[in-house]
Amino acid sequence: MSTTAATAATAPRARARTGGPRDDSRLLENILGWTLVVVLAMLLTQTGLI
Repeated sequence: MSTTAATAATAPRARARTGGPRDDSRLLENILGWTLVVVLAMLLTQTGLI
C-alpha cells in the first residue's frame, strides 16, 4: 500500500466546508420533513387522489 493511500485512509475528518447544511440541525430537519409529509398528505386528500 502506498503512503498516500495509507494517509488518506487514516486521515481525520478535516474536510473543507463547502457551504452545505451542517450536521447539527437534526431537530429542524425532522420538523421540516414531517411538515412536508403532512402538507403533501393534506394536498393529496383535498384533491381526491387518496
